[in-house]
Amino acid sequence: MSLRGKIVFITGASAGIGAATAMAFADQGARLLLAARRAGKLAEVASQALERGAAAVHSFDLDVRDHRAVQQAVDDLPSDWAEIDILVNNAGLSRGLDKLYMGKIHDWEEMIDTNVKGLLYVTRAVVPGMVVRGRGHVINLGSTAGELTYPSGAVYCGTKAAERAINDGLRQDVLGTPVRVTSVDPGMVETDFSLVRFHGDSERAAKVYKGVKPLTPEDVAEVIVWAASRPAHVNIARVLMTPVQQANSILFHRES
Repeated sequence: MSLRGKIVFITGASAGIGAATAMAFADQGARLLLAARRAGKLAEVASQALERGAAAVHSFDLDVRDHRAVQQAVDDLPSDWAEIDILVNNAGLSRGLDKLYMGKIHDWEEMIDTNVKGLLYVTRAVVPGMVVRGRGHVINLGSTAGELTYPSGAVYCGTKAAERAINDGLRQDVLGTPVRVTSVDPGMVETDFSLVRFHGDSERAAKVYKGVKPLTPEDVAEVIVWAASRPAHVNIARVLMTPVQQANSILFHRES
């Protein structure tokens, strides 16, 4: 399926997998709707996407945790941007690595509000239009953490298990329409993920990747574009991808 001219809405597009996904769709000549909280970084991504070949770019500030702002942003899209073909629910984060009984409530709320409720808010705002138009594809960013819980990660893993259930439930709920639903579930990817998790502690974040060659954001973006470009009758339900040195969310082979 050609992606040229398709309207692709990517949340959390200012960095990491979101930014790489924007570039990958730009390479295909897609039209990009880019949303994130960091306006400055988002503007840089939008400019780079145009240079890479995006047919057009429309970017705007958005905090997916605010359901009214999400709905308003979708409702207020210019008419030539309103018919979204592909939604990439990428916005998400992890905060802290504490035992559950010692966890910080603020960290829990930020993860749940972004990874679960934000995913729901954006999906609820966009998918009805896809159903009415009889075309569309929702691609959700999951994680190996949604399949196997690891110590001190119960809440983050819980949010990613919820993503998996929401993804599968949506795929069932749109059965009978041409709308496709996909979850791309990566393992270790070297982004700002760990830096965000550890509240800016770069030394601690660097240790996460020690001895392992992790996935890159571009590796994940390539899979997202591949799933989106399958023939219209093909739905890729889920892709689980890891570095060769990772078996699941708790088993790694680290070189000394």
